[in-house]
Amino acid sequence: MDQKERPSFEEALKELETIVSQLEDESITLEQSVKLYEEGVKLSRFCSEILNDAELRIEQVNEANS
Repeated sequence: MDQKERPSFEEALKELETIVSQLEDESITLEQSVKLYEEGVKLSRFCSEILNDAELRIEQVNEANS
């Protein structure tokens, strides 16, 4: 995932699912597996950051409405 490219959460999750599927394919090379794994880790971190931000925003809304 390029820094300039900022996919939506849904796009990143879909790409992560595609990577997992590709990694399950036993016909890919070790080098391809490593590249896919690296990309998957980046996407996973990206998705986690989005979820953490969303959770923080929800907490802030709930606190403001208390």
